[in-house]
Amino acid sequence: MRKGKVIAVAGKGGTGKTAIAALLIRELIRQGDDICILAVDADADSNLPDALGISYDKTVGDIREGLLEDKQRDVALDVRSQFEGRVAELIVEEEFYDLLVMGRPEGPGCYCPVNHIMRLIMDTLTRNYDYTIIDCEAGLEHLSRRTTRDVDVMLVVLDGTLKSIRTALRLEEIAKEIDVDVKKMMFIANKIAADDEASVIAEIKRHGIELEEVIPFDSLIQVYDFKGKPIMDLPDDAPSVGHVSKIVARIV
Repeated sequence: MRKGKVIAVAGKGGTGKTAIAALLIRELIRQGDDICILAVDADADSNLPDALGISYDKTVGDIREGLLEDKQRDVALDVRSQFEGRVAELIVEEEFYDLLVMGRPEGPGCYCPVNHIMRLIMDTLTRNYDYTIIDCEAGLEHLSRRTTRDVDVMLVVLDGTLKSIRTALRLEEIAKEIDVDVKKMMFIANKIAADDEASVIAEIKRHGIELEEVIPFDSLIQVYDFKGKPIMDLPDDAPSVGHVSKIVARIV
């Protein structure tokens, strides 16, 4: 049985999913020195390492071609055992968390092998951690391809635009249609200007979405991103930090 909780951060591209994922990790670390966290960057753009301020050498995408070629030569090849044997070389170990970067899935062949590997991660690696934070790829594919399953909490991030609202609604619909085991969905409005908060909340509610938290626009995130500084290093009084801390308190 899995030891801890799996938390996925999903939504339309550009809503600030990666920043929220990084801040979730930051706040979970503060819950106690003995907490063990796995951070999974499942977005092909692989921005989570920058947000965390760490580098990486290899991704799951890097070993994809080798596994496909080996499978073509030997149809009896046990992909699971091959992958499990190479996990150690993919994981970046930090003091309070480990990082696994999925990388880009491009290349010959279908998505099936990569999707299968992602499911292996969910089924095996997550058992060893108190919390697994997944920065999902933008949009809906991770649900429709069942690469996100057995999730305790899915944070669906909106930015107040109609497109982000529609994506959030579709994520909810798809999760029900294909019977993905997402135990709880929490809808988060992010990057909301103070002057627009009331109207944005009203519009989101008009579509039948109940918000768990509204995170204000945080100019410091843009400044840190522009200067190449990790989001993890935001000061405690940054507007976004306090609101993400509230989300973590509810999850914990």
